[in-house]
Formats: sequence, C-alpha cells, structure tokens
Amino acid sequence: MPDKKTYKILLLDDDRLLLNMYEKKFQAYGHEVASFLSSEEALTKMREGYNPDVVLIDVVMPPPDGIEVLRIIREEKLAENASIIMLTNQGASQDIEMARSYGIDGYIVKAALIPSEVAVEVLKIAESRHQKTS
Repeated sequence: MPDKKTYKILLLDDDRLLLNMYEKKFQAYGHEVASFLSSEEALTKMREGYNPDVVLIDVVMPPPDGIEVLRIIREEKLAENASIIMLTNQGASQDIEMARSYGIDGYIVKAALIPSEVAVEVLKIAESRHQKTS
C-alpha cells in the first residue's frame, strides 16, 4: 500500500493475538508500532512523552476501559496531534456516541473487516488527518 508518510502507531488491545497480527500488518507497511495489553502501560508511555501519530484503542479492556482511556488522553492532552481511532468489536450506538463525544477520528468494528482492510482504513484516516493539519 503506497503511503506518503510513515506513522508511529500505538495499539491498545487486551488480546495478544490481535495485537501481534495488527502490529505485523502495520510494520509490513513500514510503520513503527508500539503495542500494549494494558491501558495503564499505554497511558504511562504517552505520559512519558511517547507521541504517536495514530492511537488505536479497543473499547473492552480491563479497567480503565477504552472509553476511559480516551477520556484520559483528551483530559491530559496526550497525543494531541494523533488520529485516535476506536478499533473494537463493540458496535453499539451508545459506545460509538460516547467515543465520538471525545472527538475520535474513526470507529472501526474489527469483526466487519479483515486485518488488511483494517490497516487500509486506519491509514486512510491517518492520512486524511495529516493532510488537514499540514
């Protein structure tokens, strides 16, 4: 997939198999990936200054859940220039609306797409945001 930019991607999901799969997919496209099974570890990394271009968050996580992580990211102004995308199997309208209330850039239901389609969609969202802020 041709990309104009290489992105630093932070992946947060409590499923190691999915993390590994998405990590490999994004790395194959030439992107740098930091993956986390724990919300607290991901937040700590960002609080320590890691500034990803893209943040992918699963809604269903051991506490704090993905919506709470999103709230903390916004409240603490972490990853301010990142495309923030919920990557989850939670497709309920209340989850989507709650995430949108925090200004997400995208909401992708994992079960609706194969991993390569997820990667393409994430990179489209990131590129769109990058073009708007350039």
